[in-house]
Amino acid sequence: MPKKRVVIALGGNALQKSGEVSAESQKSVAKQVGALIAKLSSKYDIVVAHGNGPQVGNILIHEEQAASKDAPAMPLETAVAMSQGQIGYWLAQSILNAFSKEGKTKKVATVITQVEVDKTDPAFKNPTKPVGQFYTEKEALKLAKEKGWIVKEDSGRGWRRVVPSPKPKGIVEKREIIDLIKSGAIVIAAGGGGVPVYRTKILRTLKGIDAVIDKDFAAEKLAELIKADIFLSVTAVDNAFLNFGKPDQVALKNLTPKEAEYYSRQGFFKAGSMLPKVLATTEFAEKGKIGIICSLKNLEEALKLKSGTIIAK
Repeated sequence: MPKKRVVIALGGNALQKSGEVSAESQKSVAKQVGALIAKLSSKYDIVVAHGNGPQVGNILIHEEQAASKDAPAMPLETAVAMSQGQIGYWLAQSILNAFSKEGKTKKVATVITQVEVDKTDPAFKNPTKPVGQFYTEKEALKLAKEKGWIVKEDSGRGWRRVVPSPKPKGIVEKREIIDLIKSGAIVIAAGGGGVPVYRTKILRTLKGIDAVIDKDFAAEKLAELIKADIFLSVTAVDNAFLNFGKPDQVALKNLTPKEAEYYSRQGFFKAGSMLPKVLATTEFAEKGKIGIICSLKNLEEALKLKSGTIIAK
């Protein structure tokens, strides 16, 4: 009997414990994640997607602070690719080491993934996604003038650059990822929502564009295109909740796509937090598959449909 094909979307914060940002501390967390993925791969064909918010933010800070005439800062789309390599390396090594400790071998591949977007997406006219470091208003406005950035005040914490967050249209490396899965490999792909690219009108060639694609939407698109059976969005909490953080909060266990859409329209989920996870898993479930929101510690039970918020028709 063939294994079920599963896409697991890890949050970028999933690799950070207590806010620690050093490479060694994040590799330590990746070690735990890798051991779990290795264990689950005996029962499932697994593709791992991941966020990159903290990591790409740090890369941008390094690029901006060290920039000079001789060594200019890399653009955002290149920084996303850099974060894919960084996190993919940590995860791939951790998974391989987990097999080695058992005296086993396994193919593991990290794919630097380009995700196609529409250059006319409305998001490009209304950038909303904060990236990089915080500035004073004076510093931010000066940088906006010098670099052509859009800057906005961020929740009373300071001013930041904001960039577009367009919806994903396709995965450029889809065929390569499918071939790797068929070969028996665990694949790490669509990291950080993928490197945003668009096709030029005349030659239809690919070109990078400065933006940040939501990790959950990109992972769902990947799950759809590779014909996955289950899509999981792994987060810090065990379930999606109604009235989260309030005395009357309610953990959601089993939902139909219509119920999930209703709660989303009613504003129960916070934009930039739980909302994209609910929208992405609901979109996947609409196709007759299973979408799940769960915590990392309950991932194994969630795959057995015994934990998390399970969205299915």
